[in-house]
Amino acid sequence: MSKARYAFPLVVLGFALLILLTIYISLTNGVYDISPWDLIQTMLGMNDNADKVLVLTEFRLPRIIMAALVGTGLAVAGAIIQGVTRNDLADPGILGINAGASTAIALFIFFLRGNLSNLGMFEQFAMPFFGLLGGILAAVLIYLFSYKNGTLPVERLILSGIAVGSGLSAISVYLTLKMNTQDFEMVVTWTAGSIWNANFDYILVMLCGLLLILPVLFISAHMLNIFHLDENSIKSLGVLPDRLRMGFLLGSIALVSLCVAASGGIGFVGLVAPHIARRLVGMSFQRLVPVAALVGTALVMISDFLARTILQPTEIPVGMLISLIGVPYFLYLLYRTYK
Repeated sequence: MSKARYAFPLVVLGFALLILLTIYISLTNGVYDISPWDLIQTMLGMNDNADKVLVLTEFRLPRIIMAALVGTGLAVAGAIIQGVTRNDLADPGILGINAGASTAIALFIFFLRGNLSNLGMFEQFAMPFFGLLGGILAAVLIYLFSYKNGTLPVERLILSGIAVGSGLSAISVYLTLKMNTQDFEMVVTWTAGSIWNANFDYILVMLCGLLLILPVLFISAHMLNIFHLDENSIKSLGVLPDRLRMGFLLGSIALVSLCVAASGGIGFVGLVAPHIARRLVGMSFQRLVPVAALVGTALVMISDFLARTILQPTEIPVGMLISLIGVPYFLYLLYRTYK
């Protein structure tokens, strides 16, 4: 444990430098390359080249910031869910939040297609809003199925999440198949996980949400260490495990809903990031949670850069690229856990 504690500052510094390097590479490279000097001048307002200003401030910078926020939110939610469920293979998607948000988006597009212009100022926030609403409603539904005799058993929570998520996914697929070509492509791109339409309005809304939730979770992260004990031992300490578990789950649900509403179905970040953090700084959640946030930020930012450049000018959804990394890693963890 002491070794992990001493490694914590070095791990934080290492990932901070990696994130800064990724920001620099993402800003200067792409279909339209920008030199380091032009980058500095443009960011300081000393270069009035319209093309460079447009590429940096309207396309690349919003995507980088959104990728950082999404990576942070999903990674922290994953670490919390793994802690409260005592399951290192748990992922935010296991609670059905992704499926709830995706179904709400499909319903919105299916019934309001062609009428978006009537929404006025609400138009650009409509899809994220419905995604957030769908994620929250899915969480409420799962809670109603899981809650029994004043307790919230972990097994019922996981099984309810799988069942509700599968049902909502089926509804989403049915609605998608009934859409016209344009709406179908929009839903498929969104559900695959993409932040191509990031803008500062979305960023502001998401940043406000994260600033309300993340500080509380970071400050109380040490309480997750209690779940290393069995239920009776926790109660002997004077702690109500179900109430504590519910508080952490509500925080993680809010994080996942915000992230899914903004970027669609980006999976495996909440699984991979906490595992990497656990290997680097140990099992103590007061160190694991912030390091997982840094790992998730770096993972999504690097993946988004590769997604928009690896086949340029064609772009692939970042969620698809992360899945190519996440699926083999999940199978590796599954093998190690149950071999």
